[in-house]
Amino acid sequence: MTISNVVIAIAMEAEAAPFVAHLGLQPDKSFFPTETPFHAFRGKHNDCDLTVITNGKDEVHGTGVDNVGTVPAAMATFLALQKMKADDPAHLLINAGTARGPTLGDVFLTTAVANHDRRIAIPDFTPYGIGRIESTSVENLAAHLDYKLGVCTTGNSLDFHELDTHHMLENDASVKDMEAAAIAWASEMWDVPHFGVKVVTDIVDGDKPSHEEFLENLGTAAKSLQSALPKVIDFVCEKKHDEL
Repeated sequence: MTISNVVIAIAMEAEAAPFVAHLGLQPDKSFFPTETPFHAFRGKHNDCDLTVITNGKDEVHGTGVDNVGTVPAAMATFLALQKMKADDPAHLLINAGTARGPTLGDVFLTTAVANHDRRIAIPDFTPYGIGRIESTSVENLAAHLDYKLGVCTTGNSLDFHELDTHHMLENDASVKDMEAAAIAWASEMWDVPHFGVKVVTDIVDGDKPSHEEFLENLGTAAKSLQSALPKVIDFVCEKKHDEL
């Protein structure tokens, strides 16, 4: 199959906005059920149909902040791929966003995803809790753009503690985020190949509190995504999956 219809899942509006504006993608208010807070932006880039989905803002708790974390990410991804399955099936899903990693500004392409905070110490449930899912191979893309490859480990907290660190090391993680494993899980439900593009916003061993460093670097990371994603799209579109 030649890739010509791509979904890009981005959790936060601030991460997505520069890319959406750069490509002139337009909101599609009919894409998601009206009961959900999710948003879709659609259009073309060269010969590729693009659908960017974001998780919208929190209405349930009335905070108005971005719906970050695994629950909204899995639900938005599942509903998007369900909608497209009926209309025009997606050929590839890219989870783009920020992550915590070794060096500020690094761009990582995922080789796999896993969870570091689903600790279920019951036989057979342990591997389910870890939930490792392999990403579609993108070694040629990484070489072409000189991006790094690595595992992204997911948890529902911005910070992490010593036990999380232990499990991140066991997952062989290069970067940490709050959505990748959930998005991959939902993609597997619809048999859609997937991988992540993660820009590092805060440093694993940095001396600033996680929230301060993340917010300070979010704008820079969003611009980095705006730069990186069109290059990724240019490479993957009109190729077969085994050419990535």
